[in-house]
Amino acid sequence: MIFNSTSGKILIAFLVVTGSTSAFTPVKNPTFQHQSTVLDMAKKVFIDGEAGTTAFRVDDTWTYGFPELSKEQREKLQSSKRIANPGCYPTGFIGLTRPLVDAGILSEGTPLTVNAISGYSGGGKGLMTIFETEDHEPWSGYGFTLQHKHIPEMAKYSGLGKAPIFQPQIADFDQGMVVSVPLHYAWLKEGTKGKDIHDALVKHYQDSVFVSVMPLGEAAVKDAGLLERGGFLRPDSLKNTNKMELFVFCNDEAEQAVLCARLDNLGKGASGAAVQNLNIALGVDETTGL
Repeated sequence: MIFNSTSGKILIAFLVVTGSTSAFTPVKNPTFQHQSTVLDMAKKVFIDGEAGTTAFRVDDTWTYGFPELSKEQREKLQSSKRIANPGCYPTGFIGLTRPLVDAGILSEGTPLTVNAISGYSGGGKGLMTIFETEDHEPWSGYGFTLQHKHIPEMAKYSGLGKAPIFQPQIADFDQGMVVSVPLHYAWLKEGTKGKDIHDALVKHYQDSVFVSVMPLGEAAVKDAGLLERGGFLRPDSLKNTNKMELFVFCNDEAEQAVLCARLDNLGKGASGAAVQNLNIALGVDETTGL
């Protein structure tokens, strides 16, 4: 928390909650020694959830902290008192799909699948200890109840209003992730080709500082030197940054595409996004500290 040294009031509060009422628990102000809630006391509150608690992200009384969602979202962040930091996987999924919904390429209610792999740091200290000090598997899939905590925000902020089938995975690297969304053209607006998908993403993110759309198709991505050994998209290339790269791999003849988002699960997927939201909320340069 950041306090005003004169008044003792909380100016900024970052909260990581493990229970749905944590943000409302009375806390003692160190200056005036009285009890109040953080929400009442702070001028700006930023919140993130761990364990099973991510309800704030889909609560309409909180502003979702993905500035690139729309121009209106950025304006909301500037004026909001309560900002909920997005999940790492949803950042990639929403970043890929929301522009297509807004452009009329994807229709509300389209049932999608999202496959994603993340570095083990996304599992917190416990999983980091296992991967860094104990015998462990090289790769693990999880979320087999199909009730992963990130699904509600994926459905809501993508604009699809439909829960995707989410297949998360972790592997033996510390940071970074790739979120992939496969598409059949039959699910899209009639006549849509790979270039239309790419154009919609480029238009949506043309003014973005941190989100970039990579060249269209595997050949162009390869020519740009973005694939390891000419054919492999590695997940950790943006480690320790707040950047996100979006890819459109398409086969118009087969009428299929795979959309990929690459980001650092601890950067644009977590703390980097929090700092970006803080900057926007305070009206300072968006890149400050990033």
